[in-house]
Amino acid sequence: MLMKSIAAGLAGTALLATVAFAQNPTATTDKSPTAATTATTTTTTASGEWRASKMAGLKIYNDANENIGSINDLLMDKSGAVKIAVIGVGGFLGMGEHLVAVPYEKLKFVNEAVAYSGAGTGTAPGTRPPAATTTTGAATGTEKTATTPTASSGSKWYPDHAVFNATKDELKNMPEFKYSE
Repeated sequence: MLMKSIAAGLAGTALLATVAFAQNPTATTDKSPTAATTATTTTTTASGEWRASKMAGLKIYNDANENIGSINDLLMDKSGAVKIAVIGVGGFLGMGEHLVAVPYEKLKFVNEAVAYSGAGTGTAPGTRPPAATTTTGAATGTEKTATTPTASSGSKWYPDHAVFNATKDELKNMPEFKYSE
């Protein structure tokens, strides 16, 4: 019985080996890559790009460094260009949150975190320190003072925060965004 099992195993192995040899591609004299190979290997790195999945939840501050909301969603046109940022304003843990749509190009993204001076600043929880100790000109991207770059800021795949020139009350007074069905 053992001999029959061994013989069957060897016969099966030999059969599989012949199938594998038959699968080998024939040699060609043309050394150019095929279209499928070219299409799959065109982009192998994406340094300096941001992941869209990391943009949801990104905090948004105004020019006075007050936290005014966070990005809930990004809407794009049919060509793939992001056109609208849906911002959640107010609420607590998503309850009672007011959604507004703002043009994506009106958001200014900042890679560096704002330096916090810690206790004794007199700022309320959830707000940034006064403008004198924070990023100045964040909306224009020209001057940046008192920033603390993170060690992995170049490889983080998303910005630290966004800046939008409005107050929380102005955003709450905007018409509420509704997803059409």
